[in-house]
Amino acid sequence: MTDSLIIPCAECASLNRIPADRLHDAPRCGRCKSDALPNTPFEMQQSQFANQIKGDLPLLVDVWASWCGPCRSFAPTFAQAAAQLQGRCRLAKLDSEANSQLSSQLGIRSIPSLILFKGGKEVARQSGAMPLPQLLAWLQQHGI
Repeated sequence: MTDSLIIPCAECASLNRIPADRLHDAPRCGRCKSDALPNTPFEMQQSQFANQIKGDLPLLVDVWASWCGPCRSFAPTFAQAAAQLQGRCRLAKLDSEANSQLSSQLGIRSIPSLILFKGGKEVARQSGAMPLPQLLAWLQQHGI
């Protein structure tokens, strides 16, 4: 018998139990039938935050705003990271303007800001955009 992991759905935030050896088989959410582990960053809303930080896979959140030039230029790098890290880390984007209460709660003072969650707790934070190799190295330092 294989170990199962609890994975929040990127679309509806429902918690799904997925066998560890099936993470790379494009698992679907049991509730909404969307990809449970997309290979692109997903948009996270304040209402989903509590469920999204749960689960057995780490969650990397990019806090951004549409008017922020560095945020827009970092978006393709973040998308590349999502494709490379599929099944090892989930990547989400949090619009700081549309979710200002959550951004404030998280103590966001500059954007873009990256926050890494493991087991429902913040384990690392980094401000500013960075190239893909630096982003992957930063995540590797934190066990991703």
